[in-house]
Amino acid sequence: MATLAQQPVAPLAGDERFFLRAAIVMTITIIAGFSFQYLMGRSTFASPPRVHLHAFFFMGWVAIYLLQNIFVATGRMHLHRRLGWIAAFWIIPMVVMGCLVTAVMARNGTVPFFFRPLQFLIFDPVTVFAFAGLTVAAVRLRRRTEWHRRLHFCGMSLLLGPAFGRLLPLPLLQPWAWEAAFAATILVPLAGVVADIRRSGRIHPAWHWGIATMIGALVVTEAITYSPLGTSIYEAVTKGSPGASIAPLEFAPPPAGPLVTGRS
Repeated sequence: MATLAQQPVAPLAGDERFFLRAAIVMTITIIAGFSFQYLMGRSTFASPPRVHLHAFFFMGWVAIYLLQNIFVATGRMHLHRRLGWIAAFWIIPMVVMGCLVTAVMARNGTVPFFFRPLQFLIFDPVTVFAFAGLTVAAVRLRRRTEWHRRLHFCGMSLLLGPAFGRLLPLPLLQPWAWEAAFAATILVPLAGVVADIRRSGRIHPAWHWGIATMIGALVVTEAITYSPLGTSIYEAVTKGSPGASIAPLEFAPPPAGPLVTGRS
């Protein structure tokens, strides 16, 4: 703590203030989404270890992203660089756990009833891989600050989907529940575009690449979901499990009792 206190604090300049504020808003959104779910009795801590491990890595990333923006905004670049290397490796278990938990839910037949099981099986991994791609690109372009922070921003925006999914009334938005959550997610980088225009009168090209990647994830998800490839993937993943008896593109009936997530 003494070392931190001795570090000079640089004044906010350029767009650091916007990215810091956005990081705070995204963090609050994620906490609000999962807290709301818990307070409504729709989630439980009585979950298998894999679910807790999944939460640890994804919530850990939220903390990393917020800290990185705080370090930049306060001029503590030495801490930003050190944490950056941890972040670079942190995405590996995120990808693994994201795909694992999704596959287990499909196999157990516990996909939320307002999602098509096959679509759920596809969009979660595709989203995680798109996040990883944007994050890796941001790391590779770390010396080009404007690209670095905007690509990271778009990657982080993709992780807001589960939070929006818990804040929006998705059961009422069926059959477009996932698309509705994605629409809310894409508004976040669009706010960055507006901020660029207001600040400099131009849109940085990093936004084009970031938003295109996000939209590409949507297109790939929809294309695979309604294709023979998607059906083959679902059959391969759910073979020999309760999920194999569930029609991949049909919605399950709403639960007779309260919907409680986190048990798979």
